[in-house]
Amino acid sequence: MALGFYFDSSRCTGCRVCQIACKDRLGLESAGPLPRRVATFEVGVYPEVSVFSNSIGCNHCEMPTCVANCPTGAMYKDASGIVLHDDDVCIGCKTCISSCPYDAPQFAEEKELIIKCDSCKALRDAGMNPVCVDACMSRALDFGDMDELRSKYGSDLVSEIPCIGGADVTVPNLLIKASTAAVRDDCQEILL
Repeated sequence: MALGFYFDSSRCTGCRVCQIACKDRLGLESAGPLPRRVATFEVGVYPEVSVFSNSIGCNHCEMPTCVANCPTGAMYKDASGIVLHDDDVCIGCKTCISSCPYDAPQFAEEKELIIKCDSCKALRDAGMNPVCVDACMSRALDFGDMDELRSKYGSDLVSEIPCIGGADVTVPNLLIKASTAAVRDDCQEILL
């Protein structure tokens, strides 16, 4: 059984509520690290221009490069396949940050720690959803067993779109229902 996220880019409005809920749960009160990040992209040329937003956290990859390159074992996969970080073993070398193609591990200056999405493991252990899933007003996010997510959301899902690379190396546990705009390779991020 592999656990991971489902994201529907056709439903995401780019509101960033998932991003804020994640920061709040982790107690990240200052500007800086975003364990769940929302970015908005534009594609096309006038008069045929579109925008889409993308929400991404840790993809809890099958072959996580952050785990493979961590010199101390601070970054590891638990029995359920979730990629976690052990603060007590970390030496702060930031190798996990430079290894991850998704920018999932990030350094929190005020805490002097590597932080990342842990899929709200403590909440899930208590029978709840990750906060990003429950916070999403558009219901563009879900989390669970990958086979169950495929069954629930359809067979036309992908694990990579042009604005998110790295799937060939890491095999992310991420299923994306890509909008028409999201599959175009002429995307440019809009900085808001």
